[in-house]
Amino acid sequence: MDILQDLEFRGLINQQTDAEGLRELLAKESVKLYCGFDPTADSLHIGHMLPILILRRFQLAGHQPIALVGGGTGLIGDPSGKKAERQLNEQDTVAMFSQRIKEQLSRFLDFEKTGNPATIANNYDWIGSLDLITFLRDIGKNFGLNYMLAKDSVASRLETGISFTEFSYMILQSYDFLKLYQTEGCRLQVGGSDQWGNITAGMELIRKTEEDAKVFGLTIPLVTKSDGTKFGKTEGGAVWLDPEKTTPYEFYQFWINTDDRDVIKYLKYFTFLSHEEILALEKQTQEAPEKRAAQKALGEEMTKLVHGEKALEQAIKISQALFNGAVAELTAAEIEQGFKDVPSYTHTGEDITLVDLLVNSKISPSKRQAREDITSGAISVNGERVQSTDAVLNKDNRIEDKFTIIRRGKKKYFLIKY
Repeated sequence: MDILQDLEFRGLINQQTDAEGLRELLAKESVKLYCGFDPTADSLHIGHMLPILILRRFQLAGHQPIALVGGGTGLIGDPSGKKAERQLNEQDTVAMFSQRIKEQLSRFLDFEKTGNPATIANNYDWIGSLDLITFLRDIGKNFGLNYMLAKDSVASRLETGISFTEFSYMILQSYDFLKLYQTEGCRLQVGGSDQWGNITAGMELIRKTEEDAKVFGLTIPLVTKSDGTKFGKTEGGAVWLDPEKTTPYEFYQFWINTDDRDVIKYLKYFTFLSHEEILALEKQTQEAPEKRAAQKALGEEMTKLVHGEKALEQAIKISQALFNGAVAELTAAEIEQGFKDVPSYTHTGEDITLVDLLVNSKISPSKRQAREDITSGAISVNGERVQSTDAVLNKDNRIEDKFTIIRRGKKKYFLIKY
């Protein structure tokens, strides 16, 4: 099975410019391809995972990916998929974002691979030194206004308004493809479905400026959720690849909570499980959905891929501890991950009655209610039920002298910090 057949099985091909021509090219030689990533934040998020993994799939198939960081285009702003102008970042900020993104991309692509190592480029290297006259005479003259206005990324913004700055983004991205073709022999650009207009514009620029050039474009689908909500978003915001912004536990939980209607699609999109393994998980989901075998496989594969085996083990340990209440088995570092978003209260450190702590931390609204909660068995301290209203908490009730975990009822956790 070739790379395109694998992508077709996984539902990863949205549009192609010349399917048969690309198939023939990929069959006879190792092809250089690229995908661009504009540095609009200091971390990539899971919305970037699909194009990153497309590059990885092509590399595993023997081709050579180029990850292009948009240090230049990131200063301009891509109008694709946006209803309003992006806020422009300062050059130093974009440079910092670019460096962080380079570091993250290196976790997914093999830059040491013999024969077809991945490479990283930054389009600021050629856009940053581009003078206005050259831009207008040598590049801009190849773009008709009607041609540009017809592209979805521009047409969708005409009613709400688009600046000349963002209008010119298509020309700059087209220039990227031309430069990578000229300097690296890059023949294929891949990107999200919203990049189709930019990709075909780049191919047109190459056709007009490079005699007998044959290049290709391929887009991947927009990732959607069956319930209509936006993929990659949680109550806390975007799901980032940076563990400081989204912990490995939170990352694991995002995938493990995937809807049954989406899980097989996501296994195909995001994991490197074989076709046979995915089809077997699909059958298990149909026959025994309550076991959530597909969700567990998805959570494990994605967490291991992005954060590593050790982080996956931690995420599973935290999940199991929260499920069975054995929170005393967790380390302080694991508690910081698992209880990142639960209500917390900082206590000075002296011994305190459980009743007073419940009231001070607002776990219980009054001492009377606190006593009722305790005697009814609703209060657990570090996973152990406490039913004595005379109970006093001291250093023995702290995990690594940093935390005490209070649970009220079955699911309401509170974190006491020292």
